[in-house]
Amino acid sequence: MSLPIRNVAIIAHVDHGKTTLVDALLKQAGTFREGEDVPDCVMDSNDLERERGITILSKNTAVRYKETLINIVDTPGHADFGGEVERVLGMVDGCLLIVDANEGPMPQTRFVLKKALEKGLRPIVLVNKIDRPRADPHAAVDKVLDLFLELGADDDQCDFPYLFASGLEGYAKETLEEEGVDMQPLFNAFLRHVPPPVGDASKSLQLQVTTLDYSEYVGRIVIGKIHNGTIRVGQQAALVTETGEIVKAKISKLMGFEGLKRIDIEEATAGNLVAVAGFANANIGETITCPNEPQALPLIKVDEPTLQMTFSVNDSPFAGQEGNFVTSRQVRDRLMRELETNVALRVEETDSPDRFLVSGRGELHLGILIETMRREGYEFQVSQPQVIYREVSGQPCEPFENLVLDVPEEAVGSCIERLGQRRAEMQNMMVSPNGRTQLEFVVPARGLVGFRGEFMRLTRGEGIMNHSFLDYRPLGGDIEARRNGVLIAFEEGTATFYAMKNAEDRGSFFITPGTKVYKGMIVGEHNRQQDLDLNICKSKQLTNHRASGGEELVQLQAPIDMSLERALEYIGPDELVEVTPKSIRLRKVTKKLAKR
Repeated sequence: MSLPIRNVAIIAHVDHGKTTLVDALLKQAGTFREGEDVPDCVMDSNDLERERGITILSKNTAVRYKETLINIVDTPGHADFGGEVERVLGMVDGCLLIVDANEGPMPQTRFVLKKALEKGLRPIVLVNKIDRPRADPHAAVDKVLDLFLELGADDDQCDFPYLFASGLEGYAKETLEEEGVDMQPLFNAFLRHVPPPVGDASKSLQLQVTTLDYSEYVGRIVIGKIHNGTIRVGQQAALVTETGEIVKAKISKLMGFEGLKRIDIEEATAGNLVAVAGFANANIGETITCPNEPQALPLIKVDEPTLQMTFSVNDSPFAGQEGNFVTSRQVRDRLMRELETNVALRVEETDSPDRFLVSGRGELHLGILIETMRREGYEFQVSQPQVIYREVSGQPCEPFENLVLDVPEEAVGSCIERLGQRRAEMQNMMVSPNGRTQLEFVVPARGLVGFRGEFMRLTRGEGIMNHSFLDYRPLGGDIEARRNGVLIAFEEGTATFYAMKNAEDRGSFFITPGTKVYKGMIVGEHNRQQDLDLNICKSKQLTNHRASGGEELVQLQAPIDMSLERALEYIGPDELVEVTPKSIRLRKVTKKLAKR
């Protein structure tokens, strides 16, 4: 007899402790053997997730508690990866909304909660990090209720159960007065408040594909929930594609989830989450069903992208020196392969075979794709991100974002001033006793392009910035263009200390002496509004005369570190970011230099 099942998604704003909490649940359930070396955030399995401390891809795990199988889906908290959240919510019957006891609901909390309520789920609220100083758990619960009402939750959803927890310390409790011991209260809440999956094992098979994986041994693996029927290894099945075509195949492998592992199983019935091999061309949203009476489930719909940029073949003077995959065919094939698993991404071919228009949810969404490709050995160049405009009821509209800033008191005025210039409207302002202020704005998405670097300067690195897509609204008017001009290399060669020291009063550099540069490459930011061409490779003429003071130690100012995200935010409309496995370079689209 199969075990009772509960399918739960864990949703929250980025950095509110989802993945740490899953670690505590896995340890409590005995997933790890005694003495096993377990890394923190064990569900964040790829290198980029570990480096950045964020969840990018949704992942499945399963634990057994009181003879019940609890399938847990860990989802990303960042709105740029909302496509991951939207598709997995169809796999579950309940969700756990995690809120920081100090910060309360944040922009992405609103985003993920809205998606859960639209699916008709009744969330369990968990106020996390109650062991932190300045935590106010009851105030956080009140703010969550306000958010539920604001998002139009029904009476049943507003009467949500809530618990208090510390994922780091590994305990949950129903009241603050209790002593926190372990995660048992949360497991009990799953059993009480998450309904068992609805499905009929006697009906025809219906399994919806929500995630794709790949194995060198069995090929493409599809992961999804069985809505109806029973699936067995070796049985004949049919895939109903997005276009309505029916493709017949055999189930070559069937796997269930246990802890962090997939285990081979012979059969599974309605309500289970399973991984299936045998369908080489299955895509997300399609249905695996009976070949005799194929019945497709509704396709998964996700919000449309709001930002786009052009990916093109690298044509700089240094092209092909550092990458393994440099041709337009290789770049195109890689982008098309990404479309198979990244449901929120769009790729369009342009009138040039060397350029592709790639649309995504935000700078981070596209930035992660670019970083992943460069680590795989791809070399290409990308343009400045541009927002995607739409026509709504015959009127041109643009995407607006809900922006929340947490800033030191002395930076409040400058942040409000700069956002005002970017067409932002302030909605709320809260001053906390610890000398910090929370500011809430509605701002056009194009007003945020390039703002993060400026924000970090205004707050001296102490500010926290979060934003999520709000809706499309009529155009917000002109926005002041970025920044000062740039310093451009005048010729190809190697940057010298002598030339850089002489030009130091002209601006700030992005490079160090010894860096190879080419004509048209951006090497720094000018102090003034216009661009300036520099001979950055000029060397000192040596003589046999010893200069007075020649023994003094002369140093350059530290260069500005241009990471990929910073470069994408920084570049202007006539500039590109050249991306290779070893380098991130900025350059002008046209290499016309001023007459000297």
